[in-house]
Amino acid sequence: MRITDLHVDVLCKLLENPGSNWRASDAENKRYDVTPDRLRKAGVGLQVFALYLPEEIPVNPESMFHAVELFWSEVLTVKGMKLIRRAEDMEVAAREGKIGALLSLEGADGLRGNLWALRLMFRLGLRLLGPTWNHANWACDGAMEPRGAGLTKAGKELVTECEKLGILVDVSHLSDRGFWDLAERAKRPFFASHSNARSIKDHPRNLTDQQILAIISAQGIIGLTFVPWFVTAPEPATIDDVLRHVEHVCELGGAGHLAFGSDFDGISRHVQGLEHPGRYPDLIDALLKRYPESIVEDIAGGNANRFFTKNLPN
Repeated sequence: MRITDLHVDVLCKLLENPGSNWRASDAENKRYDVTPDRLRKAGVGLQVFALYLPEEIPVNPESMFHAVELFWSEVLTVKGMKLIRRAEDMEVAAREGKIGALLSLEGADGLRGNLWALRLMFRLGLRLLGPTWNHANWACDGAMEPRGAGLTKAGKELVTECEKLGILVDVSHLSDRGFWDLAERAKRPFFASHSNARSIKDHPRNLTDQQILAIISAQGIIGLTFVPWFVTAPEPATIDDVLRHVEHVCELGGAGHLAFGSDFDGISRHVQGLEHPGRYPDLIDALLKRYPESIVEDIAGGNANRFFTKNLPN
């Protein structure tokens, strides 16, 4: 069963730890959740690598392009890894048994409002973009920003340019008002890379039922995340707790719009039994005890793969 994961933070850790070896064997690797070996062993067929600039890194285009260079030099040079830019790349990767690598931008802060930088990022492989992280920037407010504002004028222009280029917009870190600003403005499907159901765990980073229904209506996808404090309270979180979010989205009619968005390497604590990609088979086994194999295959990767095949540029 080929798995798709909509969000990991390998690039952020590479920025924070220059010279570190994320390709090291499981026995040698003490720093990274995600490694090429774990992706292969788990059967991951498509992995989204998020570009997030940590606080100690200057927030400017140069830092973003440095991170993109790491994506090209550290990720895409791994044997069996294939850059995904177009829908046809998805088919080639599956046919050749390679791991597709999609580049996402988590927070447009580093663009500094420069759409020329966005266009250059697109030429370097960027295909997914979340306008902000948890706080406010030039484009919009994030889910943890107390002001709770929506898209700015520049943020609306950013969304328009993304849709023109063929970059899919990610709502996972948007404020509620920002979400609805985007939903009203979007002419193409949008998605949530790593968010859960707020009805199950009340957290601003999770999606309300109305937001889930809006993503379903827009023909988008929702990557359920393994961030323990987005899954349950009190911790520790377990695989069964993750399945409560699966069940809720399915009850809302979203079985055909579910995916995974682990946030591996972006979290300091883990769901018990989901500490790294090598544990995906345990999650699949738990799902198979509750759902038909066809639905599990869709959640594991089928839904996301169809979404990207349909919506990435030709």
